[in-house]
Amino acid sequence: MGIQTIWNNYKVLIVMGTSIGLIHWGWFHLKSNPLLHQHRAREEPPPEPGIISYVSPPDTTK
Repeated sequence: MGIQTIWNNYKVLIVMGTSIGLIHWGWFHLKSNPLLHQHRAREEPPPEPGIISYVSPPDTTK
């Protein structure tokens, strides 16, 4: 089983597997790049909303 036979039988698997692997590797490196995340580090988190409670008045129709 020579390299030409392997290439002819598994061409799609070899090309697609390599492509998907390289795309994921590139996406991982883009996401982990600190230059792309600087604006988030400077922002403060949004304030938490205050506690709002509502108590219904007692039923006086009885």
